[in-house]
Amino acid sequence: MNNKINYRKRDGQRLTISEYKKRRKVEIIRRLSLFSLSVVLVLVLIISAVIHFKNTDKNEETSANADESVSMASETAIVDTIVEESQEPEEISPYKEKSVDSASFFEGYKVEVSDSTDYINSENVLSTYALLVNLDNGTAVASKEGTVRINPASMTKILTLLVAAEHITDLDDTFEMTQAIGDFVYSHDCSAVGFSVGEKLTVRDLLYGTILPSGGDAAMCLAEYVAGSQEAFVDMMNDKLTELGLSDSAHFTNCIGIYNEDHYCTLMDMAMILKAAEENNLCHEVLSTRVYTTSNTVEHPEGITISNWFIRRIEDKDTHGEVVGAKTGFVVQSGCCGASYQISNDGTHYICVTADAWSSWRCIYDHVEIYDTYTS
Repeated sequence: MNNKINYRKRDGQRLTISEYKKRRKVEIIRRLSLFSLSVVLVLVLIISAVIHFKNTDKNEETSANADESVSMASETAIVDTIVEESQEPEEISPYKEKSVDSASFFEGYKVEVSDSTDYINSENVLSTYALLVNLDNGTAVASKEGTVRINPASMTKILTLLVAAEHITDLDDTFEMTQAIGDFVYSHDCSAVGFSVGEKLTVRDLLYGTILPSGGDAAMCLAEYVAGSQEAFVDMMNDKLTELGLSDSAHFTNCIGIYNEDHYCTLMDMAMILKAAEENNLCHEVLSTRVYTTSNTVEHPEGITISNWFIRRIEDKDTHGEVVGAKTGFVVQSGCCGASYQISNDGTHYICVTADAWSSWRCIYDHVEIYDTYTS
């Protein structure tokens, strides 16, 4: 058998089948190697391109984000500026004016009972607790348990008046008496002006109604008008106590003076609360009013005439001066209480506070005795 085949390669050689297969195999391997190398090179180029484009996109995105952040910051600054420029300034109560009398008062709300403070031992002062403070020099003139914790009863409403006066902006604005307020006042057996459910009341009427007849209905309306709820208003009252430096010994739980173990202060605290109120011109005006008639309403076409009976009952008594502001209070646990502000015959300003008298008249006579004994 002839092992030669008649096959001519490009080099012109004639090969046996075995040699042909061998060379063919080598050729195939070489071509495959070249092809593989080409594929690898292509893949490398593709991967390099992808990485390049990704880095480019990332850089562009970073740059875009940075530009966007700068843009957003600029827009935020612009928006903030616009908001600041467009926001209306917070309304400040015009009823924070100082009273004329306060020009002679001592600074601050800190008075100490000292060795120079007389002890009130007169048999004509029957209240368990009593205190007299000189507002001009900031001294405790006389005291009987004046730093003992009590429940202030409706003397609480002095602070209610003060906090409200510092936050209202329109005395002629109105508030509608609600059924919930009426039910609250009735269920707690509070004194009341006599406002009707659904009656639209002016803020001015609520202020006078809170003090003169000690109206729980007026105080509750005032609290909800100012703060939206009694709870929020009480928070404002306690904030005011903190502002005055009285929060270590005074804390209130309601705006009326309803008894509560956590509703308390000392006579000294109440004297300083009354001092702060007398320093406010609007509060001074309300506290010194003897008789007031509320605005005409559908329910009360002629208004309701109310009186500050403490001032009216003490005005003809000899106190060595004139009592020009006062607020009474009563709960069973504290008896009859009273806080009054007097200008003596020599022009000195005093505050007297008493608690635990057996009647409202006894409370008044105790104030008369204290003024008569310790002022001139």
